[in-house]
Amino acid sequence: MSLDPAAPARLHDLVDAFAQTTQAVVDLGRGCEVHDLAEPTECPGWTVHDQISHVVGVESWLEGHKDPRVDMPRYEHVKNDLGKKVEYAVEVRRGRTGADVVAELEDVLAQRLSTLRNPILTDSSIINGPFGPDLAATVLLLRTFDVWTHEQDIRSALGRPGDLDSRAASVFVRTVMLQLPRLIAKGAGLEPGQVVIIDVTGPTVARQGVRVVADEQGRPRGHEMPADPPPDGATTISLSTEAFARRAAGRRSVSDTAYSVVGDDAIARRVLEALVVTH
Repeated sequence: MSLDPAAPARLHDLVDAFAQTTQAVVDLGRGCEVHDLAEPTECPGWTVHDQISHVVGVESWLEGHKDPRVDMPRYEHVKNDLGKKVEYAVEVRRGRTGADVVAELEDVLAQRLSTLRNPILTDSSIINGPFGPDLAATVLLLRTFDVWTHEQDIRSALGRPGDLDSRAASVFVRTVMLQLPRLIAKGAGLEPGQVVIIDVTGPTVARQGVRVVADEQGRPRGHEMPADPPPDGATTISLSTEAFARRAAGRRSVSDTAYSVVGDDAIARRVLEALVVTH
């Protein structure tokens, strides 16, 4: 896989990427009027205010704070127990002003960075993560991926694009690219021998080829392969960083995603239908 700019992999650099995207959420929130905060986003059921509340809630919980108990109504966009857990921190903050929620995020971010920049912390230190204790580097990858996704939700709702060439953007793109072999072989249901190339054209640029092969039991498996030169019969899908990220986050349908294809249009659509890594 080619990727430019390269994604950070070590803890120090990951903390910087996390800090940058979370600060961007703070800055976007500061620039919002009341009507901006009420804008719906591409994340079902959530406004801009709710997006900021979600980021606050997760980081506050990881820092050891507990939200007060409140009753939560049934929401159509909450589909499972994980969704209920995520929604709770948003519900707690729905009665608070946007300024209060942004101020809370600013305060929590300072606490998180103090914790994460402790010199005794290493890549392999075990810290609290969103799914339980995990390696510090893994936790920072997960949090950078998630916060940047929600930063882009906010930017899209407000019509303020940006940070598509940041370290956090590279974390997102690399994370999705690493899952392409599985997504293409299984989710898209492609036959052995078929080759797909995903070309992310920028501002963060990435390119990866995947060939589908049959394993010993005859099941399709995806294998990463060089994208250049494209082999005969390959299907190449080209799309911008923003279009790739919105589709991979499940925020936009394939019909609403701008892309171009060299090769088989039907294969391209099946791949893009499967190109969703968040649920």
